[in-house]
Amino acid sequence: MERQEKATKKMGFAGAFAVASVLFSSHAGGGFATGNQATQYYVQYGWYAPFMAILAMALLTLTIRECIIMYNTRGLSSYKQLFQTLYHPFDKMSVLFDIYFYTMVLCAVGAVIAGAASLINKNYGIPYVYSVLSVGSILMVLTIFGASMVARASTIMSIGILTSCAIIFILGINAKMPEIANIFVIRESSTNIGKGILKAFTYAGFQSVVIPTMISCGKSLKSTKEVSKSMLISFAINSVALVLSVIMLLGWYAEFTQVGETTLPSLYVTKQLGKSYVFWAYNICLFLCLISTGVTTIYGFVEKFEKAKILSGINKVVARRIIVSCFIMFLSMGISMVGLDKIIKYGYGYMGYLGIAIIIVPFLTVGAYKNRKYIKNQSSKSTEIKADTSAKLTEGVEF
Repeated sequence: MERQEKATKKMGFAGAFAVASVLFSSHAGGGFATGNQATQYYVQYGWYAPFMAILAMALLTLTIRECIIMYNTRGLSSYKQLFQTLYHPFDKMSVLFDIYFYTMVLCAVGAVIAGAASLINKNYGIPYVYSVLSVGSILMVLTIFGASMVARASTIMSIGILTSCAIIFILGINAKMPEIANIFVIRESSTNIGKGILKAFTYAGFQSVVIPTMISCGKSLKSTKEVSKSMLISFAINSVALVLSVIMLLGWYAEFTQVGETTLPSLYVTKQLGKSYVFWAYNICLFLCLISTGVTTIYGFVEKFEKAKILSGINKVVARRIIVSCFIMFLSMGISMVGLDKIIKYGYGYMGYLGIAIIIVPFLTVGAYKNRKYIKNQSSKSTEIKADTSAKLTEGVEF
């Protein structure tokens, strides 16, 4: 009996950790690895940046916790049903998440192209426009013919970028320890804390684009306790990674802004560390990670729209995929032309505001209330059924 209980606990922890890892890999992708997001949403605001990063991760994981609980307890089958349940009786408002999701995904692909193009531009001096065209061509070919291969290799690429980032964070913090210490001693900041809190909400808002993935993976969690455990693990590992990135970039902020290296600040730091193996490992892993993210994201789009009625007259699957892929790439490459900085600042920023309004606040208020009420009602019904069954069993029994 004890062995069985231990085995159950291990399985519960393994499942919770697996779901937490999905959120971690989604968050700690190319956008995180470039350092651009951390710089724009935290680092530029000074000494309280790490605390705002922790707040953002708390908001994100608490929101996803309510999403998974609502999805699992009601046996829902799509994110559409999830948002209809959240907004009920105003079910049609679920279209707001569709608008948010597709716009956010297009911005994400645009950011991937812009990030990879900026990497090529800075390393090899190839003009940005030609770099965008090159990256776009690679993504389109891989989406049509090599998506499954990229998906299989994505885990290895993610491990590579996370390992190289961890090394850079440690070396980068160590190299600027006096500067970092001074920032916290004098409490250096460039704005009021209210703006920093808004940035934390905004960051959680645009990161909520992972909800469809998380509710799909979260189906494996068997209870509310397992969901809470998974999100607690996710909060811990995501907070540690993001805070390390923020602290390192705080130490280098004055330097990389002075030389105009705000687009890929982590790349600038790797150059200054003077370790060629770290620099090239980071470059290769970052490029592959960006390509992997782009391919898997675009492929998800292609799978969804290749069966659209407008394409029903085209019999060949490959032809339909080429058409959809070309259309998505055209939009994404157009977005990428504004540059990574503006995509993160305006694209992610405005979608983050929308995410606060239609996801973060509703789930942490109305959603949390509906979940507690539903679970309480289900528990009451279960108790009544047990009591009724017990009464029927004891009918006619003489003592």
